Amino acid sequence: MAKGVNKVLLLGNVGKDPEIRATAGGMTVASFSLATADRAKDSTGNWVDKTEWHNLVAFQRTAEVVRDYVKKGTQLFIEGKIQTRSWDDKESGQKKYRTEILVNELTLLGGKPGGGGGEGYSRSNAGASNTASFDQRAPVQDEYAQSTQITDDDIPF
Repeated sequence: MAKGVNKVLLLGNVGKDPEIRATAGGMTVASFSLATADRAKDSTGNWVDKTEWHNLVAFQRTAEVVRDYVKKGTQLFIEGKIQTRSWDDKESGQKKYRTEILVNELTLLGGKPGGGGGEGYSRSNAGASNTASFDQRAPVQDEYAQSTQITDDDIPF
């Protein structure tokens, strides 16, 4: 069987301040939501925006960048892959699922906070204006999956 492709590209805004934690092994993990919007005309001809929410997880250095530079409202360009985790709910015994985007690359978009404009922080694109890219290939996921305590409040539906 041929190798499949699992690649996601997202451009959107962070929904709330990221949650940062460390695993028992000391790995930094950032969890946050990203809203993307699509615009289409409805049956009456009016433009209607439809917002889709995505759960994102970043590891190691990328999680540290999220911790230091990302907050509610930050515009990001994300490259990653989709992963669905499952677990048994401790209270009900039901199988629960959560689909997440594992962030491989993150680009901060827009000017400095406070409307100052100018150049943004750039790590990999030395001459780039208003962007900063951070690459996180092959994140260590097993330790994260084993250390995450998920409750019904974590599920967005």
